[in-house]
Amino acid sequence: MRNKAVKNFGFSIGRSEQKKIFCSTLGALLFALSYSASAQQPAKISRIGFLSATSPSNVPTRLEAFRQGLRDLGYVEGKNIVIEYRYAEGSIDRLPALLDELVRLKVDMIVASGPSPTRAAKKATATIPIVMTCDYDPVGNGYVASLARPGGNITGLSTLAPEISGKQLELLKEIVPRLSRVAVLGTSTVPGTAEALKATELAAQAHKVQLQYLEIRDRKDIETAFQTARKGRADAVLALASRILLTDRTQVAELAVKSRLPAIYGEREHVEAGGLVTYSVSISDLFRRAATYVDKILKGAKPSDLPVEQPIKFEFVINLKAAKQIGLTIPPNVLARADKVIK
Repeated sequence: MRNKAVKNFGFSIGRSEQKKIFCSTLGALLFALSYSASAQQPAKISRIGFLSATSPSNVPTRLEAFRQGLRDLGYVEGKNIVIEYRYAEGSIDRLPALLDELVRLKVDMIVASGPSPTRAAKKATATIPIVMTCDYDPVGNGYVASLARPGGNITGLSTLAPEISGKQLELLKEIVPRLSRVAVLGTSTVPGTAEALKATELAAQAHKVQLQYLEIRDRKDIETAFQTARKGRADAVLALASRILLTDRTQVAELAVKSRLPAIYGEREHVEAGGLVTYSVSISDLFRRAATYVDKILKGAKPSDLPVEQPIKFEFVINLKAAKQIGLTIPPNVLARADKVIK
């Protein structure tokens, strides 16, 4: 039986053709409606946990560097990313509970802002990606299989640069030419302390300098250490990286001035708090670079495939006000090499 035709502007369309056109039009309409509905769905807001062993007021420069790194990559807090900040306020024992909170919130990843948070995060989860901001020895600590291929749920940045403490001693020798005895302040339980001390000892042998190691396990040990340094006739102080020394950096700087001892530190915040000199890895740069790991993982990269990166930026900062307080003149050739001079 022949299809009836509908005449339209000089040509005719059979019923089978009408049916095809109708189906095509309906399909196009449904697709358009579907696309419109999906386009109106809000984009997924990523949620990350930021875990710190200290307080936000203690290391504001590092925190801002991380945030700036995220902004540079197009992330706006509250718009396309939410950061759940958790601070242990100097109490390491609080870290497990804080991590439990982050795990319950089902964060997309955890950013660990130091060795202690990284250690605690590793114990808390084997599935949530963890980004280290600054760990001295990720391989030795068992966080990653190797720097090139981490192999697990942890990656990020390492502060591994054991030669720094040796360089610090060399700088002290330039600043204090008569240098013969140095009090070294450190916390043996902090990852990297043993390696840093070995590098310092090698430099001390080369420059014929005697070292007096003074253990800092608690804040009350700081004043005792300076008293011991004075009694031991130390010519200067070298402070290794330590959470305790960093937290009480203002007290450390004041005791150095009171003892009239030139001091060099492993973290810039010490000099900003009144300390004399720092030569160190730029921790702020590491925090800024940690944002790139966050970005890559949120875009689908696996931590196991992202190599752990080492320091590429170092900073030498001198505080001339502190030098004046102890009656010390910084040699011009040393001043000329400083990245920043605080007056």
